[in-house]
Amino acid sequence: MSRRLVSVTLDNLSDLPTKCRACVYWELDPVAGERARECGAAELEKEAWVSDTLLEWGSCGQLIYVDGAPAGYVLYAPPAYVPRSVAFPTSPVSADAVLLMTARIVPEFVGGGLGRMLVQGVARDVVRRGIRAIEAFGRHGEPASEDPDAAQVDCLLPADYLLAVGFKTVRPHRRTPRLRLDVKSTVTWKEDVEYALDRLLSSMQTPVLSR
Repeated sequence: MSRRLVSVTLDNLSDLPTKCRACVYWELDPVAGERARECGAAELEKEAWVSDTLLEWGSCGQLIYVDGAPAGYVLYAPPAYVPRSVAFPTSPVSADAVLLMTARIVPEFVGGGLGRMLVQGVARDVVRRGIRAIEAFGRHGEPASEDPDAAQVDCLLPADYLLAVGFKTVRPHRRTPRLRLDVKSTVTWKEDVEYALDRLLSSMQTPVLSR
């Protein structure tokens, strides 16, 4: 079985799961996101976001392949590049942190150690940038289908998972707390992040993360 880890680029963006390619939950503010979905421009907006982020900041995601088949991915970026990050009651993300936007291991590949490979790629990339911490908006519970925030079920990481793997709550909230994993040192942080996100991704037995 061959495994290959690569950075997300415009050339391989089409290898994200179909639903994820047309999801701009994080990449656009709520109003712009709804407008893009209504006019069928979500995929183009996603591509534009990746292009701009790559040009201005650099790598913003990792894809992993197993025997040539896309098996998982993760997206991350500084909060300034993530319009949705200011739409939460627990915003803003700390200026010294990178935001873990979303991550997913394709269900049939869960448990094969792919989470660790993805995280190692993220750690190498972000440590090089000198980022001091990683933050994420967690999710408590699942909103009803008619709730305007129902998309959070697919696009936010469960807060319980984040807490279980070492993140700490910095802004509590009954629905969308903000959590943080601090950087103690480059080496320690790399090890912590690899361990924490590997646990997070490998624990997902169902596709609760849609992007």
